[in-house]
Amino acid sequence: MNTMLNINPWSVLSELLDANSRAFKSMTARAAGKFPPVNVYVNDNAVIVDLELPGKTAKDVDLSLEPQAIVIADKPAETTDAATGNPAETRPAWSRRLELPFRVDADKASAKFMDGILRIQLPKAESVGIRHIAIEG
Repeated sequence: MNTMLNINPWSVLSELLDANSRAFKSMTARAAGKFPPVNVYVNDNAVIVDLELPGKTAKDVDLSLEPQAIVIADKPAETTDAATGNPAETRPAWSRRLELPFRVDADKASAKFMDGILRIQLPKAESVGIRHIAIEG
């Protein structure tokens, strides 16, 4: 039996170009300093989050830990208002909120920089409140 597929080559090409366009936009957003790449590893005891932040230091990143989420944000550079000379309020260049699969123990959480990678370790816990994490490095 011969079955003829009715495939329009232009629709296939259009789909490929759309997929490439979406991938390119994602890569350019990361290259522009927005949304750094994140890898999340989960096991029975902890969540490990690795962020690629080349050129950044512990002073450049702010971490906030909630009972079942972590917020990672770029600390904006301090600027002053030209008219008043007072510090101007600025927003972070990027911010990521990651929902966690279970509650974590904020007292045992740790974060450190190593070779441009920020590694955050969040052990599993029963219940915790919001806490900021100091970054070593």
